[in-house]
Amino acid sequence: MFVLGIDPGLTRCGFGLVEGSLEGVESFRALRAGVIETDPMVAVEERLSQLLIELTDLLHETSPHAVVVERVFYQRNAKTAIPVAQASGVAVALAGAQKLLVRQFTAQQVKLAVTGYGAASKLQVQEMVARICGLSQIPEPPDAADALALAITYFMTERTERRYPSVSAS
Repeated sequence: MFVLGIDPGLTRCGFGLVEGSLEGVESFRALRAGVIETDPMVAVEERLSQLLIELTDLLHETSPHAVVVERVFYQRNAKTAIPVAQASGVAVALAGAQKLLVRQFTAQQVKLAVTGYGAASKLQVQEMVARICGLSQIPEPPDAADALALAITYFMTERTERRYPSVSAS
């Protein structure tokens, strides 16, 4: 099963494709990771359009079974939060329009799933992503590592919810 994680951002949108299984041995392979970058000097509508086009191409190239997008839960700076929310909306709407399963997790949920500690540092998450996927180096840039972590979180959360269905229903 292939899961595409998306770490939304208008200037840098991270993506990471992970192969894994919801049954049997827990192993993950990072198949692809990177960022989509847009020029901050260009109008927002053009940047969102570029993001839409590049994410559409990415979905066609990777054919994921599910798409996981980081949920914008809390940002101290509204100036930063709004573009992130716009990029997130593009990713969620695009995946939904293609009838893909879409899940969203907060950064804290990702940290908890990947490291076992909801207040883990970015570096700790990146190191665990490398370890979990058997990579010799931490994925770069950090947005790509975060996207891989989102995909891994999907597998871990889905396994738990399938094992304990009454927990996910509450």
